[in-house]
Amino acid sequence: MKMISYSLSLVLFCFFITDCWSVSPGANRNRNLSQQDKEYLFPGTGFFSKNRDPLENDQAKAWFLEAEEERKKGNLRKALSLYENFSKRRSDYIFKKDKIEIQVGPESLYQAAILRESRGDWQKAFEHLKLIAEAYTDYDFERVTESLMRIAERLAKEKLPKKWGVFPRFRSGTQDRLRLNQIAGLARGPKFAPRALMALSEIAIKDNKEDEAVDALERLINLYPDNYLCEKAYFQLAQIFENRVAGPEYDQGATLKALNFYEDYLILFDELPPKSKHESIEDYKVRLDESNARTQIAERGRKKMRETLAASKVMVGKYIEKYGKYYLTHWRELGNKPALQFYNEAITIAPESGAAREAEKKVADLRGRNE
Repeated sequence: MKMISYSLSLVLFCFFITDCWSVSPGANRNRNLSQQDKEYLFPGTGFFSKNRDPLENDQAKAWFLEAEEERKKGNLRKALSLYENFSKRRSDYIFKKDKIEIQVGPESLYQAAILRESRGDWQKAFEHLKLIAEAYTDYDFERVTESLMRIAERLAKEKLPKKWGVFPRFRSGTQDRLRLNQIAGLARGPKFAPRALMALSEIAIKDNKEDEAVDALERLINLYPDNYLCEKAYFQLAQIFENRVAGPEYDQGATLKALNFYEDYLILFDELPPKSKHESIEDYKVRLDESNARTQIAERGRKKMRETLAASKVMVGKYIEKYGKYYLTHWRELGNKPALQFYNEAITIAPESGAAREAEKKVADLRGRNE
């Protein structure tokens, strides 16, 4: 009896499984989804992965014109809702209004971004603008990128407006850096990408992410060597590596890098890069003042790095002089030559330093012994 009951259960289970296999989940969903409910998404962007048909032209035009009318009436909430219909559904429709050609999809997203920014929702505004830059490459790219840069800088530097005027918004350094990195990738060119990379480096430094700052500054220098912001980039790289210097007793890799960047800065930018067509007269005057201050700091930094490196050479020379016989091969034949080499290097690197004076005494003492 038990065996019959078990067999019957097994047959019923197999029948249930077979029945489920006969209809896929997708088939059920498609059967219940009407054409009106179908979701049309953007192709080829980081936001959406499916490639489906765009909006019907008549529907796109009707939404856009209605949104424009609501905005004129001052009903900004309704206008924003209509504009944002284009944030998940593509439209390539173009029509003329008052002899002006309007690209409905990107223009709607741009207006939505402007309204979002005015309401203090800068993050959502940035998302709309980024979508235009990725999905509508024939739209006014400079207009979009300028807005992207403005909003990214506001998000990174200004106090964030409260949500609905009540709830505080919290800044994320990671998101700020991600947004600026996205702009640098989207806006390949001398007008916006260097500015984004510089802002990215400054935020990374503020967030104690020095490796990210170094990466951004090196990208700026390597990709846009003629851009006026390279002057500041060399200086900031020197400062970052100087801050990593622990003293003459430790590894001098950071000291050498800081010294090289300071020297490159003082040689390459003996004269300030001329005013760029991408900066205003006011910005140029500010840059001129800041550059003069940076030059003075760079000269002091170069001197300090040379003195640190010279002091390290003297310490190594002393160590070799005292303990070299225990680990140097042919130390009898070499004599004091290895120690003298380090002392002489210290004198050459920073001839006016205290370490150089000490090295000179050591050199005279060793040579006196040899005589």
